[in-house]
Amino acid sequence: QVRLVESGGRLVQPGGSLRLSCDISARTRYVMSWFRQPSGKERVFVAAINESGRRTLYADSVKGRFTISRDNPKNTVFLQMNSLEPEDTAVYYCAADSVYPTRVPNRIDYWGQGTQVNVSS
Repeated sequence: QVRLVESGGRLVQPGGSLRLSCDISARTRYVMSWFRQPSGKERVFVAAINESGRRTLYADSVKGRFTISRDNPKNTVFLQMNSLEPEDTAVYYCAADSVYPTRVPNRIDYWGQGTQVNVSS
């Protein structure tokens, strides 16, 4: 059984920063990803990190602004988001999978419940 719990979402002004966390309860180590889903739109890939943390991948829309990382002893994955834009407003989901990278939502094995990020002045 895998349980993922996201936290850290809130209202932030454009240009601001935010760090999301995902606490992982699992018996094995998974590839971890972040996806996001704006209201009324499809869920899309944001970033992925492999089991060791040595490999990362980003969507073009966030490259250079977002950083995914993981703390394996603490079973946590992070998404550091800088230079936030209104277009980053979405529910952000933590995801676990056995394949690196999985960028297609319907192929993801496990999902968290999501955390809302609003970027607005």
